[in-house]
Amino acid sequence: MAGPMKMRATLGGGFTDVRVLMTHPMTTAQSGQPLHFIQNITVKQNGKTVIEAQISQAVSRNPVFTFRIQGGAKGDKIEVSWLDNKGETNSIETAVA
Repeated sequence: MAGPMKMRATLGGGFTDVRVLMTHPMTTAQSGQPLHFIQNITVKQNGKTVIEAQISQAVSRNPVFTFRIQGGAKGDKIEVSWLDNKGETNSIETAVA
């Protein structure tokens, strides 16, 4: 069961730095529970996909990811979304500060 996400995006030095906390159990076979993990992450800037990533169950519970996007401007809309192996999704968006 996914919970709320938290994110911030800041501009500096010609880059937009995005930091996002994804609330997710990320269970593995070692936990004795069925596998449940984030598989795909997508980052969009003003509606355009700028990063697509595939991850596995090797990532800890409630992972924090940081992305650096070249360029950007204050007020740009940043959206981060994920899809897990059970088909659950979650997303968050914010404006660049």
